[in-house]
Amino acid sequence: MTTLVGYSSKYGATQGIAERIAARLRDTGHDATALPLASVGDPANYDSFVIGSSVYAGSWRRDARDFVRRHRDMLAGAPVWLFSSGPLGTSKTDAQGRDQLTEAEPRQFATYRESLRPRALQVFFGAFDPAKLSRSDRLIMRIPALKDLMPTGDFRDWAAIDAWADDIGRELPKG
Repeated sequence: MTTLVGYSSKYGATQGIAERIAARLRDTGHDATALPLASVGDPANYDSFVIGSSVYAGSWRRDARDFVRRHRDMLAGAPVWLFSSGPLGTSKTDAQGRDQLTEAEPRQFATYRESLRPRALQVFFGAFDPAKLSRSDRLIMRIPALKDLMPTGDFRDWAAIDAWADDIGRELPKG
């Protein structure tokens, strides 16, 4: 079974998660490839899918949404897992005491639960390095309120990512 770990990543944090998932699957004997969704040729070449995107303003990136829209019927008939990355910081809860990962779930997950029936959906903490920002994003970051919402650092929980990949690996048939 060949697994596509497809991703949409603006600054590399989600790419790192996807590459880690693919490597973990390969380490357990699965054929897995991590690719940017925009570069995937024919997804029919894959038997299963792990699809992830960073989240901005509550949504997956456009190329991830477009990939799912174009291939919805095929994805609905295959084993699919979905993930996103985005929340920053070390606190598991926000100022109101709500779980950060639950609150950061992209709005598309509600639709994808029904249309794709994924085996699992997961949100992971992300990373933020202001040195990687585009010029326009650097200008936006001058807004004082955003500085508090965008702490600098790598907050990805590699143990949680590995555990999720291991769960996927146990569900996938080998070969």
